[in-house]
Amino acid sequence: MELPFTVDQFMAVFAAYNVAVWPAQILLYAVALLAVLLPFSKVARDGWIATVLGFLWLWMGIAYHWLHFASINKAAYAFGALFVLQGLLFLFAGQRGQLLFQRPNGLRGVLGIALLLYALIIYPMLGAAMGHVYPNAPSFGLPCPTTIFTLGLLFCTTGKVPWWILAIPLLWSLIGFMAAIKLGIREDIGLLVAGAMAAVFLLRPVKAAS
Repeated sequence: MELPFTVDQFMAVFAAYNVAVWPAQILLYAVALLAVLLPFSKVARDGWIATVLGFLWLWMGIAYHWLHFASINKAAYAFGALFVLQGLLFLFAGQRGQLLFQRPNGLRGVLGIALLLYALIIYPMLGAAMGHVYPNAPSFGLPCPTTIFTLGLLFCTTGKVPWWILAIPLLWSLIGFMAAIKLGIREDIGLLVAGAMAAVFLLRPVKAAS
């Protein structure tokens, strides 16, 4: 796959995005932490978590793909449309009660926690160790770490995750991984791992935690 931009151009898009949206990254981390804590609470969590995921995917589609990545890659308009669609699907699923979240339970819960920790903590640490330093780095709220985060939260569900919720994140786990490896963003190896784990575990039901 030949990319229509250079590594330097790609990293410059990260820098432009990070500078333009600052301090939105703090808000994005805050809503992510809220979504992580909600499965441990007794409040009506399902709709709130789905709303957070919907917001994050709408954000990525508009703020990153359409407003920044499209400047070097016209395919970003199509990517953005997919991300906006995914955001709307999360909002729809939340309203219809088709995503039921629970306290992390069993092997599936452990894997979910591992993906959440990777997306929020390990991913930026690995990036920094590999020379991807802010603002020339993929911060949380950009597609690859946020897709890993999304799949981590979906591991905290009970029952099968609808295929139409998983389709776009799984597709991006492949597209994003292939492009990122060509561009030297090796922390995105976790994206492919997350997608493979989700394909194995999330299309079958799990018993609710007691």
